Amino acid sequence: MILRQLHDTDEDAEAVWEVVSAAFGDAAALAGLDGWPPEYIAETHDRNRHLARSDPGGCWLAVDDGGMPLGAALSTRREGTWGLSMLAVLPRAQRQGVGRELLAATLMYGRGCLRGIICGSEDPRAAAGYRQAGFTLHPAMRLRGTVGPETKERLSPPDGAVHEGVARHRDLLDSVDRRTRGGAHGIDHELLLAQRRLLVVDDLAGSGYCYVGADGKVELLAATSRRLAKRLLTAALLCLPEGADARVPALTAEQQWAVDVGLEAGLELSTGGYVCLRGMPPPAPYIPSGTFL
Repeated sequence: MILRQLHDTDEDAEAVWEVVSAAFGDAAALAGLDGWPPEYIAETHDRNRHLARSDPGGCWLAVDDGGMPLGAALSTRREGTWGLSMLAVLPRAQRQGVGRELLAATLMYGRGCLRGIICGSEDPRAAAGYRQAGFTLHPAMRLRGTVGPETKERLSPPDGAVHEGVARHRDLLDSVDRRTRGGAHGIDHELLLAQRRLLVVDDLAGSGYCYVGADGKVELLAATSRRLAKRLLTAALLCLPEGADARVPALTAEQQWAVDVGLEAGLELSTGGYVCLRGMPPPAPYIPSGTFL
C-alpha cells in the first residue's frame, strides 16, 4: 500500500468517489435511493477537489502497487480547528490497516491544532480509532421526515427576521464560527454559498446563519443564542418545498433546542453516530456539517 496526497484533478475526485460509493453504498439504499443521484456525485466531486486545493497536506489517497485506490481520507485546518471530513476504505481492503494509516496521516496534519472535530458514523471500528486518538465521543441524534402541508401548519412562525445570505455576509459568518467552534470556516463558505441556500439573522439580540439544501438537509447552523438558532432552523424547515426529505443530523445532547423544533414540525427523532471532539466542549448552539464540521 502507498499513501499519497490527493490531487485537485478529475481522476483523483473519481478515485475518491469509487472508494466512498463502495464503502457507503448501503447508505443510498437506506435513503431510499436507486443509486446516488448524479447531482450528488457532482457536488461531492466539487467538495473533494475544494479540499484538495485548500488542504493538500490533509487529504490522502491509499493505493495498491498498481495505483488502484484502496481508501481515502480528507481533513481540514481552519484557525486552529482541525476536522476530519471523510475517511473511507474499500470493503476488500478493510481490516488490513489502511484506515489506521489514513487516519494517522490526517492527524499528523492537525498536530498543531488546539481543537478537533469529527462527525463519526456508527462503525464501531471507526469510533474506537477516534477514541484512541484522544477524542471524546458524544452520541448523536438526527431528525428526519417528509415536508408536507401539515409540517408548516405545526411550526410556529419565526420570532423575528431571517434574511437571505449572500457573499457580503462572510465576516458575520466567520465571527459566529469563532464564537461557537473556536475557528472560522473561511474559504469553505465560498463553496457552501455556491451549493446551498444561506439564511442569516443579525439584530440586536445577536447573529447566526444556516445552510440548507434543496434536498432538505440542514448542512450547517451556528448562532450566538439558542433563541436565534431556533429561529434559523424553523425558517430552514419552512422554506423547504413540499415533498422534500428534511434532515437535521449530528445533534448532540446540547442541541435540545433543535430537537424541540424538529418534533414540533413532526420530524422523527433517532440516534446515529457520534460527534467526536478533542480540546473543546460540544459547540452550542451548533449543528455541524459532515464535510466542513
